[in-house]
Amino acid sequence: MRWWSGAWMIAGIAGIVVLAACGTSAGGGSTGPASASRSSSARPSSTAPTAAPASPSGPGPSKSATPPSTPAGHCAAGHTEISVSPGDAVEQRLCVRPGTVVSLVLRPRTDDKRWSAVNTSAPALVPASGWRLDADGTAHAVLRCAGTRGGAAVVTALAKAPDVAGAARAAFTLRISVVPYTTQG
Repeated sequence: MRWWSGAWMIAGIAGIVVLAACGTSAGGGSTGPASASRSSSARPSSTAPTAAPASPSGPGPSKSATPPSTPAGHCAAGHTEISVSPGDAVEQRLCVRPGTVVSLVLRPRTDDKRWSAVNTSAPALVPASGWRLDADGTAHAVLRCAGTRGGAAVVTALAKAPDVAGAARAAFTLRISVVPYTTQG
């Protein structure tokens, strides 16, 4: 075996160890889920924390170039509301437990476009329902995560100018990770 193939194998094992350490729920190591941008609000109604405690030794291995897995102890459960206002990030990530209900509130847009629909990439995992468009332009949707399954889904909110022909385009993307509860034994 050549020396370079041995070096690649050691680097691969070290990468697996670092990624495994990022996913532990024993504390530290991760900055928590990116459940909302700074200017939007995510309000989980459960008592679970929404961000990991600060590590006294500084940033952990989650500051690497590869995105770490979210620690399962820091996912929202029960009911969570995501509110998106003009000027917020066009893409957000959210970690939830199975059975969580996410209320998506899309505030009125400042341009000439109006919210038109919400689509999901995995309707068996995170079906979208309860679509409602208020008179002031605020849109509401309810996303109900599957009760037992884990996985990921991409939810897109579409917007379109009412007087322009053509299909609506994605104006907001919510990447939902459903992380099941761990089983003991």
